[in-house]
Amino acid sequence: MKNSRNSAFSRRRVLSLIIAGAAAGPLAGLSTGSAKAMPLRWEGPVMGADAAMTFLGMSEAEAARLEALALTEIARLEEIFSLYKESSALQRLNREGMQENAPSDLVELLDKARHIHEVTGGAFDPSVQTYWDVLTRHYGKGAEEDPAPEALAEAARHTGFARVKIKGASITLPEGMQLTLNGIAQGYITDKVAERLTREGARHVLVNLGEFRPTGPKDDGSDWQIGLADPAVPYRLADSTPLRTRALATSAPYSASFDKDGKRHHLLDPATGQSSARYASLSVKAPDAALADGLSTAFSLMSEEKIARALQHAGAQPIGVHLTRRDGTVRTLGNWARA
Repeated sequence: MKNSRNSAFSRRRVLSLIIAGAAAGPLAGLSTGSAKAMPLRWEGPVMGADAAMTFLGMSEAEAARLEALALTEIARLEEIFSLYKESSALQRLNREGMQENAPSDLVELLDKARHIHEVTGGAFDPSVQTYWDVLTRHYGKGAEEDPAPEALAEAARHTGFARVKIKGASITLPEGMQLTLNGIAQGYITDKVAERLTREGARHVLVNLGEFRPTGPKDDGSDWQIGLADPAVPYRLADSTPLRTRALATSAPYSASFDKDGKRHHLLDPATGQSSARYASLSVKAPDAALADGLSTAFSLMSEEKIARALQHAGAQPIGVHLTRRDGTVRTLGNWARA
């Protein structure tokens, strides 16, 4: 699973936005007196990952207002889910092992995580934070060899998301367990920001806070076109896919690794702590970004047959998968065209 606790392992952007003439920088691109407003774009970090919001069909003042609302919502949610902030609700849960009056967003996201955990047969498991800590300490010391099997075996004793107890606003972790929600929190924050902007009447905004979700079509009525990076050359596009109201998430081994060779990366098998090298890249389109985010993480660890079976139970609305195998061949599963 993905994690961004240490800035050295922050994810690189693995999806590229295709917008002709899009401007870079906070709210850049509006020409004074121009007959047609250029896209307005905010860029910055969210949960340790590159993030951006693109505003179309509105004035600079309106875009600035919406940006401020979005950044307030992002800051609020980072105070709940961040592993960078010692004061976050998740960090307090990890330190204390329980919370009696947990924030509603934390409870909601853990419920979503449990659904994905069950649908994927345990492949999605936020308790891989115990492995992450072992690997961070080991490779952070400059080690080149693999960590001792005993260290990973000890971490395995403290994994198993099914053992987390959630009752109302009360959350209890088994002794020694820690959680990371970085395999789903970026998607959840993306959803919350997109939903807030939609309530404010924003119809032509693309939210990319690690995962993509638009509030509607572009201002000319067309779909947003999202580029899928070529895993062999990550800053080159291999394909693109349209988005209007759905969400898109991508997981790829190359986006964050512990060792210099990239063999130990962030997609961790919860049963062993080993990094999955099953696919070069895997993207999911789903009704919401949290679901797309969690499934893209889990599916990166699963066989194509298991992915196909999981899609039958993942949600009532169409979900599609676009995967690139290690040999460069591409396959789609589910309903990629309709998702």
